[in-house]
Amino acid sequence: MGHGLQLALLGALTLATAGCHTPAPLPGVGLIDLERFEGDWFVIAHIPAPGEETAHNGVESYRLVDDRHVATTYSYRVGGFDGPIEVLTPRAFVRDPVTNSYWGMEFFWPLTFEYRITHLDPAYRTTIIARSARDYVWVMARTPDVPDDVYADLVAEVGAQGYDTAALRRVPQRWPDPEHPAR
Repeated sequence: MGHGLQLALLGALTLATAGCHTPAPLPGVGLIDLERFEGDWFVIAHIPAPGEETAHNGVESYRLVDDRHVATTYSYRVGGFDGPIEVLTPRAFVRDPVTNSYWGMEFFWPLTFEYRITHLDPAYRTTIIARSARDYVWVMARTPDVPDDVYADLVAEVGAQGYDTAALRRVPQRWPDPEHPAR
């Protein structure tokens, strides 16, 4: 099944089940400085969306287009460090201009998926991107690895947000990767 078809099915399923259960609201993080937030974020762990279950060297890159739009590139190797490189380029729309923490990600029109920045350390070194449905989550850092105690704290935060941390997958990272778009 192609990646686009998987995302379409994911979107249809998300819309179909949206009213079935209302989980507790996700935590807020206060005002996010989008200029500080832009750049590369290494995906340290995730509950993967369809197509990224075997991701290696996952990197999410953000570039501010204007105060409401963020160009996004998610690149990773499929299946291993020598696997093919997958590159996704969804458009992000800042839906909450008061905090900049609630985004809509459009992988293909007209479906836009909810992305919420639910954790961001004050130095902009680690972040958690979550969804109210608690179906997918991305734990990211500015470096390809974080110390064990930082990772444990991030996993605990994911659990505190209502996710099943047993479903969390540590994303293998090995750098340098000269052919990777994020290098």
